[in-house]
Amino acid sequence: MKRVLLFIGTNIAVLVVLSIVVKLLGVDQFLYANGINYLSLLAFAAVFGFGGSFISLAISKWMAKWSTGAQVIMQPRSDAEIWLMNTVQKQAAQAGIGMPDVAVFDSPSPNAFATGMNKNNALVAVSTGLLRTMNRNEVEAVLGHEISHVANGDMITLSLIQGVVNTFVIFISRVVGYFVDRVVLKNEEGHGLGFFITTIVAQIVFGILASVIVMWFSRQREYRADAGGARLAGVGSMIAALESLQKSAHEPLPDQMTAFGISGKPSKHGLKLLFMTHPPLEDRIEALKRSAGQAA
Repeated sequence: MKRVLLFIGTNIAVLVVLSIVVKLLGVDQFLYANGINYLSLLAFAAVFGFGGSFISLAISKWMAKWSTGAQVIMQPRSDAEIWLMNTVQKQAAQAGIGMPDVAVFDSPSPNAFATGMNKNNALVAVSTGLLRTMNRNEVEAVLGHEISHVANGDMITLSLIQGVVNTFVIFISRVVGYFVDRVVLKNEEGHGLGFFITTIVAQIVFGILASVIVMWFSRQREYRADAGGARLAGVGSMIAALESLQKSAHEPLPDQMTAFGISGKPSKHGLKLLFMTHPPLEDRIEALKRSAGQAA
Protein backbone atom coordinates (compact mmCIF):
# COMPACT_ATOMS: atom_id res chain seq x y z
CA MET A 1 0.00 0.00 0.00
CA LYS A 2 1.75 3.07 -1.29
CA ARG A 3 0.21 5.51 1.18
CA VAL A 4 1.05 3.40 4.25
CA LEU A 5 4.70 2.83 3.34
CA LEU A 6 5.17 6.48 2.45
CA PHE A 7 3.51 7.43 5.74
CA ILE A 8 5.65 5.09 7.87
CA GLY A 9 8.90 6.11 6.17
CA THR A 10 8.10 9.80 6.51
CA ASN A 11 6.99 9.27 10.10
CA ILE A 12 10.26 7.60 11.17
CA ALA A 13 12.23 10.35 9.43
CA VAL A 14 10.21 13.05 11.21
CA LEU A 15 10.77 11.36 14.59
CA VAL A 16 14.52 11.19 14.02
CA VAL A 17 14.69 14.86 12.98
CA LEU A 18 12.61 15.90 16.00
CA SER A 19 14.89 13.90 18.30
CA ILE A 20 17.98 15.61 16.89
CA VAL A 21 16.40 19.06 17.26
CA VAL A 22 15.31 18.30 20.84
CA LYS A 23 18.83 17.12 21.70
CA LEU A 24 20.52 20.14 20.15
CA LEU A 25 18.18 22.53 21.98
CA GLY A 26 18.47 20.63 25.27
CA VAL A 27 14.68 20.56 25.61
CA ASP A 28 14.57 17.10 27.20
CA GLN A 29 17.22 17.69 29.88
CA PHE A 30 14.63 18.42 32.55
CA LEU A 31 13.29 14.88 32.18
CA TYR A 32 16.49 13.39 33.60
CA ALA A 33 17.68 15.98 36.11
CA ASN A 34 17.15 13.63 39.08
CA GLY A 35 16.84 10.30 37.30
CA ILE A 36 14.02 9.55 34.89
CA ASN A 37 10.73 11.33 35.52
CA TYR A 38 8.56 8.67 33.88
CA LEU A 39 5.32 10.66 33.92
CA SER A 40 6.92 13.70 32.33
CA LEU A 41 8.73 11.50 29.83
CA LEU A 42 5.45 9.84 28.84
CA ALA A 43 3.80 13.24 28.33
CA PHE A 44 6.82 14.41 26.33
CA ALA A 45 6.68 11.23 24.22
CA ALA A 46 2.96 11.67 23.56
CA VAL A 47 3.39 15.27 22.37
CA PHE A 48 6.20 14.39 19.98
CA GLY A 49 4.75 10.99 19.05
CA PHE A 50 1.41 12.35 17.92
CA GLY A 51 3.11 15.48 16.57
CA GLY A 52 5.33 13.40 14.28
CA SER A 53 2.38 11.32 13.16
CA PHE A 54 0.22 14.29 12.23
CA ILE A 55 3.09 16.14 10.54
CA SER A 56 3.49 13.05 8.36
CA LEU A 57 -0.22 13.12 7.61
CA ALA A 58 -0.18 16.83 6.80
CA ILE A 59 2.54 16.43 4.17
CA SER A 60 1.35 13.05 2.85
CA LYS A 61 -0.09 14.41 -0.41
CA TRP A 62 3.04 16.40 -1.17
CA MET A 63 5.28 13.44 -0.33
CA ALA A 64 3.22 11.07 -2.48
CA LYS A 65 3.34 13.37 -5.51
CA TRP A 66 7.03 14.11 -5.05
CA SER A 67 8.10 10.49 -4.57
CA THR A 68 6.07 9.04 -7.47
CA GLY A 69 6.11 11.96 -9.88
CA ALA A 70 2.31 11.88 -9.98
CA GLN A 71 0.80 14.61 -12.15
CA VAL A 72 -2.56 15.98 -11.03
CA ILE A 73 -5.09 16.29 -13.85
CA MET A 74 -6.03 19.96 -13.88
CA GLN A 75 -7.70 19.91 -17.28
CA PRO A 76 -8.44 16.53 -18.92
CA ARG A 77 -6.56 16.18 -22.21
CA SER A 78 -7.93 12.88 -23.48
CA ASP A 79 -11.00 10.67 -23.36
CA ALA A 80 -9.22 8.45 -20.82
CA GLU A 81 -8.60 11.38 -18.48
CA ILE A 82 -12.18 12.61 -18.89
CA TRP A 83 -13.46 9.12 -18.00
CA LEU A 84 -11.06 8.93 -15.05
CA MET A 85 -12.23 12.28 -13.65
CA ASN A 86 -15.93 11.46 -14.17
CA THR A 87 -15.58 8.04 -12.54
CA VAL A 88 -13.81 9.43 -9.46
CA GLN A 89 -16.38 12.23 -9.20
CA LYS A 90 -19.25 9.75 -9.37
CA GLN A 91 -17.74 7.41 -6.79
CA ALA A 92 -16.81 10.26 -4.44
CA ALA A 93 -20.43 11.43 -4.51
CA GLN A 94 -21.66 7.90 -3.81
CA ALA A 95 -19.20 7.56 -0.92
CA GLY A 96 -20.17 10.95 0.51
CA ILE A 97 -16.76 12.62 0.29
CA GLY A 98 -15.41 15.67 -1.50
CA MET A 99 -13.93 15.35 -4.98
CA PRO A 100 -10.29 14.23 -4.57
CA ASP A 101 -7.44 15.42 -6.74
CA VAL A 102 -6.92 12.85 -9.51
CA ALA A 103 -3.40 12.10 -10.72
CA VAL A 104 -1.51 9.75 -13.02
CA PHE A 105 2.07 8.60 -12.46
CA ASP A 106 4.37 6.86 -14.89
CA SER A 107 5.01 3.20 -14.06
CA PRO A 108 4.78 0.09 -16.24
CA SER A 109 3.28 -1.90 -13.35
CA PRO A 110 -0.38 -1.66 -12.29
CA ASN A 111 -0.50 0.56 -9.22
CA ALA A 112 -2.81 2.97 -7.44
CA PHE A 113 -2.93 4.84 -4.16
CA ALA A 114 -4.93 7.38 -2.20
CA THR A 115 -3.75 9.75 0.52
CA GLY A 116 -4.60 13.06 2.11
CA MET A 117 -5.27 14.89 5.36
CA ASN A 118 -9.02 14.35 5.39
CA LYS A 119 -11.92 12.91 3.42
CA ASN A 120 -12.55 16.13 1.54
CA ASN A 121 -8.94 16.91 0.67
CA ALA A 122 -7.57 13.66 -0.73
CA LEU A 123 -5.50 12.51 -3.68
CA VAL A 124 -6.25 9.44 -5.81
CA ALA A 125 -3.57 8.38 -8.28
CA VAL A 126 -3.23 5.53 -10.77
CA SER A 127 -0.26 4.34 -12.77
CA THR A 128 0.00 4.36 -16.54
CA GLY A 129 0.53 0.60 -16.29
CA LEU A 130 -2.81 0.17 -14.55
CA LEU A 131 -4.60 2.08 -17.29
CA ARG A 132 -2.89 0.00 -19.98
CA THR A 133 -3.33 -3.48 -18.50
CA MET A 134 -6.87 -3.29 -17.06
CA ASN A 135 -10.19 -2.71 -18.75
CA ARG A 136 -12.42 0.11 -17.55
CA ASN A 137 -14.55 -2.08 -15.29
CA GLU A 138 -11.42 -3.24 -13.49
CA VAL A 139 -9.97 0.27 -13.27
CA GLU A 140 -13.31 1.46 -11.87
CA ALA A 141 -13.06 -1.21 -9.17
CA VAL A 142 -9.52 -0.14 -8.27
CA LEU A 143 -10.69 3.47 -8.05
CA GLY A 144 -13.58 2.33 -5.85
CA HIS A 145 -11.09 0.57 -3.59
CA GLU A 146 -9.04 3.75 -3.20
CA ILE A 147 -12.11 5.97 -2.74
CA SER A 148 -13.23 3.56 -0.01
CA HIS A 149 -9.92 4.04 1.79
CA VAL A 150 -10.62 7.77 1.82
CA ALA A 151 -14.27 7.39 2.83
CA ASN A 152 -13.34 4.97 5.63
CA GLY A 153 -10.98 7.57 7.08
CA ASP A 154 -8.07 5.13 6.96
CA MET A 155 -5.37 7.81 7.00
CA ILE A 156 -6.81 9.53 10.09
CA THR A 157 -7.17 6.23 11.92
CA LEU A 158 -3.68 5.29 10.84
CA SER A 159 -2.38 8.58 12.25
CA LEU A 160 -3.98 7.88 15.63
CA ILE A 161 -2.56 4.35 15.73
CA GLN A 162 0.84 5.61 14.62
CA GLY A 163 0.68 8.34 17.27
CA VAL A 164 0.17 5.77 20.03
CA VAL A 165 2.95 3.59 18.60
CA ASN A 166 5.28 6.59 18.34
CA THR A 167 4.61 7.53 21.94
CA PHE A 168 5.80 4.19 23.24
CA VAL A 169 8.72 4.07 20.78
CA ILE A 170 9.97 7.46 22.02
CA PHE A 171 9.37 6.53 25.66
CA ILE A 172 11.11 3.14 25.54
CA SER A 173 14.01 4.33 23.36
CA ARG A 174 14.84 7.07 25.86
CA VAL A 175 14.65 4.67 28.78
CA VAL A 176 17.08 2.39 26.92
CA GLY A 177 19.33 5.35 26.08
CA TYR A 178 19.34 6.44 29.72
CA PHE A 179 20.20 2.91 30.88
CA VAL A 180 23.11 2.56 28.41
CA ASP A 181 24.42 6.03 29.27
CA ARG A 182 24.29 5.64 33.06
CA VAL A 183 24.65 1.90 33.70
CA VAL A 184 26.75 0.64 30.79
CA LEU A 185 28.89 3.69 30.02
CA LYS A 186 28.91 4.93 33.65
CA ASN A 187 28.22 8.53 32.67
CA GLU A 188 27.16 10.39 35.86
CA GLU A 189 26.82 13.97 34.60
CA GLY A 190 24.29 15.02 31.99
CA HIS A 191 23.99 12.90 28.89
CA GLY A 192 26.86 11.83 26.76
CA LEU A 193 27.09 10.83 23.12
CA GLY A 194 26.16 7.29 24.14
CA PHE A 195 22.70 8.39 25.22
CA PHE A 196 22.09 10.30 22.01
CA ILE A 197 23.31 7.56 19.67
CA THR A 198 21.59 4.77 21.60
CA THR A 199 18.30 6.68 21.68
CA ILE A 200 18.34 7.35 17.94
CA VAL A 201 19.27 3.75 17.06
CA ALA A 202 16.69 2.33 19.49
CA GLN A 203 14.05 4.67 18.10
CA ILE A 204 14.66 3.47 14.54
CA VAL A 205 14.75 -0.21 15.56
CA PHE A 206 11.64 0.00 17.77
CA GLY A 207 9.91 2.08 15.08
CA ILE A 208 10.45 -0.67 12.52
CA LEU A 209 9.28 -3.37 14.95
CA ALA A 210 6.25 -1.31 15.93
CA SER A 211 5.32 -1.04 12.26
CA VAL A 212 4.06 -4.64 12.62
CA ILE A 213 1.02 -3.16 14.40
CA VAL A 214 0.47 -0.65 11.60
CA MET A 215 0.88 -3.37 8.97
CA TRP A 216 -1.73 -5.54 10.70
CA PHE A 217 -4.12 -2.60 10.62
CA SER A 218 -3.28 -2.04 6.97
CA ARG A 219 -4.12 -5.63 6.06
CA GLN A 220 -7.51 -5.41 7.80
CA ARG A 221 -8.29 -2.16 6.01
CA GLU A 222 -7.56 -3.76 2.65
CA TYR A 223 -10.45 -6.17 3.14
CA ARG A 224 -12.75 -3.25 3.97
CA ALA A 225 -11.55 -1.26 0.96
CA ASP A 226 -12.09 -4.29 -1.31
CA ALA A 227 -15.65 -4.54 0.01
CA GLY A 228 -16.11 -0.82 -0.64
CA GLY A 229 -14.76 -1.16 -4.17
CA ALA A 230 -17.22 -4.03 -4.73
CA ARG A 231 -20.11 -1.83 -3.60
CA LEU A 232 -19.08 1.03 -5.88
CA ALA A 233 -18.10 -0.96 -8.99
CA GLY A 234 -19.58 -4.43 -8.51
CA VAL A 235 -18.23 -7.59 -6.91
CA GLY A 236 -17.36 -9.12 -10.27
CA SER A 237 -15.30 -6.12 -11.31
CA MET A 238 -13.47 -6.01 -7.97
CA ILE A 239 -12.61 -9.71 -8.17
CA ALA A 240 -11.52 -9.31 -11.80
CA ALA A 241 -9.26 -6.39 -10.83
CA LEU A 242 -7.60 -8.44 -8.08
CA GLU A 243 -7.17 -11.38 -10.44
CA SER A 244 -5.56 -9.05 -12.97
CA LEU A 245 -3.16 -7.85 -10.27
CA GLN A 246 -2.49 -11.47 -9.37
CA LYS A 247 -1.44 -12.25 -12.94
CA SER A 248 0.90 -9.26 -13.04
CA ALA A 249 2.40 -9.91 -9.60
CA HIS A 250 5.35 -11.74 -11.19
CA GLU A 251 6.30 -8.70 -13.27
CA PRO A 252 9.03 -6.72 -11.49
CA LEU A 253 8.33 -3.14 -10.50
CA PRO A 254 10.91 -0.46 -11.31
CA ASP A 255 13.40 0.09 -8.49
CA GLN A 256 11.81 3.29 -7.24
CA MET A 257 8.42 1.57 -6.98
CA THR A 258 9.39 -1.79 -5.47
CA ALA A 259 8.51 -0.83 -1.90
CA PHE A 260 5.26 0.84 -2.93
CA GLY A 261 3.45 -1.82 -5.00
CA ILE A 262 -0.31 -1.81 -4.73
CA SER A 263 -0.31 -5.58 -4.22
CA GLY A 264 1.85 -8.63 -4.23
CA LYS A 265 1.80 -12.31 -3.55
CA PRO A 266 3.26 -12.60 -0.05
CA SER A 267 3.84 -15.93 1.65
CA LYS A 268 1.17 -16.96 4.11
CA HIS A 269 3.84 -18.31 6.44
CA GLY A 270 6.70 -16.96 8.51
CA LEU A 271 7.65 -13.53 9.81
CA LYS A 272 7.53 -12.00 6.32
CA LEU A 273 3.74 -11.74 6.44
CA LEU A 274 3.94 -9.57 9.59
CA PHE A 275 5.54 -6.78 7.56
CA MET A 276 3.18 -7.01 4.57
CA THR A 277 0.82 -4.12 3.96
CA HIS A 278 -1.56 -6.37 2.02
CA PRO A 279 -3.06 -9.80 2.66
CA PRO A 280 -2.31 -12.36 -0.08
CA LEU A 281 -4.37 -11.63 -3.17
CA GLU A 282 -5.95 -15.09 -3.08
CA ASP A 283 -7.24 -14.37 0.45
CA ARG A 284 -8.75 -11.07 -0.68
CA ILE A 285 -10.43 -12.73 -3.66
CA GLU A 286 -11.77 -15.52 -1.45
CA ALA A 287 -13.15 -12.97 1.04
CA LEU A 288 -15.05 -11.20 -1.76
CA LYS A 289 -16.43 -14.49 -3.07
CA ARG A 290 -17.60 -15.47 0.42
CA SER A 291 -19.22 -12.06 0.84
CA ALA A 292 -20.97 -12.37 -2.52
CA GLY A 293 -22.20 -15.87 -1.62
CA GLN A 294 -23.60 -14.69 1.69
CA ALA A 295 -25.32 -11.75 0.03
CA ALA A 296 -26.92 -14.10 -2.50
